[in-house]
Amino acid sequence: MTAQTPIAPVSMARPLAVLGAAAGLLTVAALGLWAWYGTTVFFEMLRAGFAACF
Repeated sequence: MTAQTPIAPVSMARPLAVLGAAAGLLTVAALGLWAWYGTTVFFEMLRAGFAACF
């Protein structure tokens, strides 16, 4: 039998894990803000932040 190569090389495992953790933290933070401030205030904050960038 031949050995199968992994989908991602070992050198990519750590950066992918860090990116996954960062995406998870951002998702949890967004859901927390939504639960705390409510839908209207949450979307107003997003819109203001988006407008500040452009």
